[in-house]
Amino acid sequence: MGFFERPDPRLAQTADPALIGALGRTLRRHALAFAVCAATLLFAYGVNLAIGLHNTATTHGRIVAGGLWATVTVVRDRRDIPHIRARNEHDLYFAEGYVEGSDRLFQLDLTRRYAYGRLAEILGAKALLYDRMQRAVDISAIAARQLRAMSPRDRAALAAFSDGVNAAAGAQPLPIEFRILLYHPDPWTPKDSLAVSLVASLELADPWHAVFARDAVWRHRDPSCFAATFPLSDARYDVTIDGRRDDRGARPVPRECEMSTLAARPQHRAIGSNAWAAGAARSSDRRALLANDPHLDLTIPGIWYLVDLQSPQVHAAGATIPGFPGIVLGHNESLAWASTNGEMATTSVFEAGHLNKSFWVTERFGVRFAQDVHVPYYRTSGEFSVPNENDPSEIALVRWPIYSQRQSTIATVFALDRARTIGEGLRALAQYRGSPQNFLLADRSGRVAWHVAGLVPDDPAWGRYVHKARDFRRAYAPVPFVRLPQRAASRNAIFLSANNKAYRAGYPYRLSAQFEPPYRAYRIAQLMHQRRRYDAAYFARIQLDTLSPIDLEIARDVVRLARRRPDEPSDRDALALLERWNGRYSPNSEAAALEHTLRLELFDDDSALGARLDELRDSAGAPFELGQDVGGALRFAFDEHRDWREAGRLRIEHPLSPMNFDFLNGVWLPGEGDEYTIHLQEPGFAQGFRAVWDVGDWDRGGIAIPSGESGEPGSGHYTDLSRDWVKGALEALPFSRAAVTRDTAAVLLLAPR
Repeated sequence: MGFFERPDPRLAQTADPALIGALGRTLRRHALAFAVCAATLLFAYGVNLAIGLHNTATTHGRIVAGGLWATVTVVRDRRDIPHIRARNEHDLYFAEGYVEGSDRLFQLDLTRRYAYGRLAEILGAKALLYDRMQRAVDISAIAARQLRAMSPRDRAALAAFSDGVNAAAGAQPLPIEFRILLYHPDPWTPKDSLAVSLVASLELADPWHAVFARDAVWRHRDPSCFAATFPLSDARYDVTIDGRRDDRGARPVPRECEMSTLAARPQHRAIGSNAWAAGAARSSDRRALLANDPHLDLTIPGIWYLVDLQSPQVHAAGATIPGFPGIVLGHNESLAWASTNGEMATTSVFEAGHLNKSFWVTERFGVRFAQDVHVPYYRTSGEFSVPNENDPSEIALVRWPIYSQRQSTIATVFALDRARTIGEGLRALAQYRGSPQNFLLADRSGRVAWHVAGLVPDDPAWGRYVHKARDFRRAYAPVPFVRLPQRAASRNAIFLSANNKAYRAGYPYRLSAQFEPPYRAYRIAQLMHQRRRYDAAYFARIQLDTLSPIDLEIARDVVRLARRRPDEPSDRDALALLERWNGRYSPNSEAAALEHTLRLELFDDDSALGARLDELRDSAGAPFELGQDVGGALRFAFDEHRDWREAGRLRIEHPLSPMNFDFLNGVWLPGEGDEYTIHLQEPGFAQGFRAVWDVGDWDRGGIAIPSGESGEPGSGHYTDLSRDWVKGALEALPFSRAAVTRDTAAVLLLAPR
């Protein structure tokens, strides 16, 4: 019986009747006492929650914190973003841990538990499935190895950060989520920060589940039909990193593949991020410009935390992931950096051959309100086991290069925070050992650069199929950093990345089983080519663009196909609505809602690629069945249609929302943008932040997040930024002393004991 489940009635059916009768008589005799006890417990629980709901962390005054070397000033601006001013690096990271522990303690603990596969200890059996998947990777052991291999300076920073989190946990009120679940968090450790960084790399990696799905197609179809089902990209919309059209890869779908239903395609959201940059020669103020909006799960509190850090050794500001010390994406005094997921193959999967008995281990899972569960795993120094999803009777072995990696991605975060030029930034990225990312860099010299960094095994499978056991002895070394896609630094360049295939024909490595569709990149390129010069305001407007090129194409093709088949029943009003549509997913558009429902019906909620899309594009030769499908989908979509504000709206949800604690949720966001627009927004998924950096004039441009800085529902900063987010406002993140002073709302002094 799980934590969220009702008692199973079969338990009573199989129990001893005599025992049930005795239990019933006992309950009747003591009914009043039980009722009083239950009421008392419920009242105490309610009071505990009420206290937690109204308690908030202290953000002003003076607090004595053991572990500091000198007094640290934490200035909170009007948006509650902390600006930390410390006299040394140790105290800087201590204070960063303190503010994260004050604002996001439950988020820190929940992410840590997810990393280690320990959610069932607090959430019960319902969470055991997640735990079993996470424990396969053995993140705890990887983090321990990486901690031992860290440089003394970076290890000291992690230790200081951990001390700060624990100081906040001891000094600030316990967040309401701990009161709801009736437990207290364990102390934070340096290894926990590394575990969080490993979760980030794992979430950005090509999942082995997708490899199994592709393998099922690979083994039953010839390579040309596999490519029709899992195209590398949509060549009609391909653009290069500098925004030039690149449709040379377009090939017609083989006739024998045209009837593919794409049933084997995995359900895969259009995840990723957008980033683009312009050198000083292309900007109106002669400074480089850089924009970034990463796309991750839309939750409250948000995945990103904004902070400004300053000590004699470093001054950096932007966004970090709670649990990470330093700035993950942002800028320092001389350099700005952005990233998008590379969508490249990172895992090699093998059928299990001969297994050495000495490599089996058994993991114990604590399960709240249930007995412990024991699960066997097979682990070597370079591989770990997962269920073979195409043969349930067997296991498979996964080789993920980060599994055996001793260098942490947090070391790259520290190095970028300290880098002063693009050259120093590239040297830092050459040591990056996480999942492959497209990094865009811009510095005060006015130059911009692009380089893919991360571990991409040179595996001929490229994530398309599961290797036979005989391949297990082969080693697939990562593609060298100098051979990964790149562009040299330039003052005259524009670069753009949206998880698309950015290399041209002739590049020696495939790199991916399937890149994200290039529709966002194509639209960014369109908007970049509409001007010769740019400013921060124009970059910010691009981030809000809601035109979907592929959806507009689908609408046009549907209208054309329906008009050519007068014998097919169709709705004239629906066709007229689609014919007038401009392709924008704006809130007041009924046509946008109609087309979106139509697309999901036609493509079964899959990425709009492959044989079915080619059939629609070739309307003149489209099969009869497609015409029937279009007619039926059109009628269904028109019956269901509303404006997009209503049809596409979504709620920013708290992780405990499934337990019916809806009061922890954030606001409703109106429908605006969809899966394939630059302004990406789909259920549970959206832009995590929007940032534009005017390089060198750091008090201009800015950054925005969907909810608020605080993870405490009782705080005035829990959802206070949502209104500006919906409006599309981009507010500067104060960086200079004068700007921070002008925007000060509260000051907290952390003093050594």
